[in-house]
Amino acid sequence: MRFDLTLIASWITPGSRILDLGCGRGELLEILRSMKNVLGYGVERDEAKAADGISRGLSILQGDINDEIRDYPDRFFDFVVLSQTLQQVEHPLELIRQMLRVGRRGIVSFPNFAHWRNRMQLFFHGQAPVTRELPYQWYDTPNIRVITIKDFSRFCSRHGFTIHDTMAVKTYYKEHHGTVLRRLPNLRATYGIFLLGQG
Repeated sequence: MRFDLTLIASWITPGSRILDLGCGRGELLEILRSMKNVLGYGVERDEAKAADGISRGLSILQGDINDEIRDYPDRFFDFVVLSQTLQQVEHPLELIRQMLRVGRRGIVSFPNFAHWRNRMQLFFHGQAPVTRELPYQWYDTPNIRVITIKDFSRFCSRHGFTIHDTMAVKTYYKEHHGTVLRRLPNLRATYGIFLLGQG
């Protein structure tokens, strides 16, 4: 499993009810089901990825996360996960509010655009960064937002979301190992992971 997903899984308590938004093929759901006996649900826009997860016995709904999350009642889940998808969300504030309406805790992770390699590419080459974490050209990227760990912390403070825990992670796209960083996280981390609550 991807290193960042391993860290997310470490925050999930056994027997929890979880919702994974943008779950892909359901890798996190599958691991949590087998290792922590969770009751897990996923939402995935990509039909082929959703079908693959469903074929392995996972409860995945193919659809738009912004629409589907509205159908769940308040506090229905213990955890709602949004992993490496926030940068593609059109209305992030509304989605995170919905996450914390239907879940007691929200877990959000995203590529950290302030990583030093991104800064160096922009500084020395004068071009939008292309990395393993952000592997697209500016004209074909699904990412509509550039997010930094510092920006997201300020966003949470401004909108009243409580940060219960955070991890700054040095790992690379789809790798199974990495490091949790303590020093200079906004400069050194390739990903940020936040555990959120309401109020």
